[in-house]
Amino acid sequence: MAGKGMLIVISGPSGSGKDTVVRALDPSREYAHSVSVTTRKKRENETEGKDYFFKTPEEFALLRDSGQLMEHALFCGNYYGTPRSFAEKQIESGKIMLLTVEVEGALQIREQYNDSVHIFILPPSMEELSRRLTTRGTDKTSEIEERLKRAGEEIILSSKYDYLVINRDVKNAARQIDAIITAEFLKTGRNREFISNYLKGGAGEC
Repeated sequence: MAGKGMLIVISGPSGSGKDTVVRALDPSREYAHSVSVTTRKKRENETEGKDYFFKTPEEFALLRDSGQLMEHALFCGNYYGTPRSFAEKQIESGKIMLLTVEVEGALQIREQYNDSVHIFILPPSMEELSRRLTTRGTDKTSEIEERLKRAGEEIILSSKYDYLVINRDVKNAARQIDAIITAEFLKTGRNREFISNYLKGGAGEC
């Protein structure tokens, strides 16, 4: 419904291509993207404030314990979290808030925001996932093995998500997510105000 924002939570194993798919979504929509905070060390091609806000473990703990994060998770020895204030302001302003987070964080969001929409992205197979992790050249062999182990654990929890998208092709995966968002906006539960105005003879745009 016009004027109402939405919280979209996207997860998937490391190497599933979720960030690439998000960048391919319909640009005509008014999306908002949150920059996560992390204790992970900055890579050479990353920019502070654009890719992540890089924090020390002590700084991260302060944000977490003071309630400034809407979710947080420990992944491969590093903490990740989403700043709460920015995300909630974007939703209130009517934008589609896109969060790409770990499964642990996504489940925390589910408990707090009942109307959030959760999408799980997977590559076509575990073999393809392993190939992608290997060819991107950003992790050591031991780190790749750890990520694959974690992927198995995450996939088991995919049943807690609303939708599953298989990323065989980035453009097609993006189209599927665009379709999910369209369908979510058309749900009667999100259009109670429209229906009420309709009955009064003054319905607006849905």
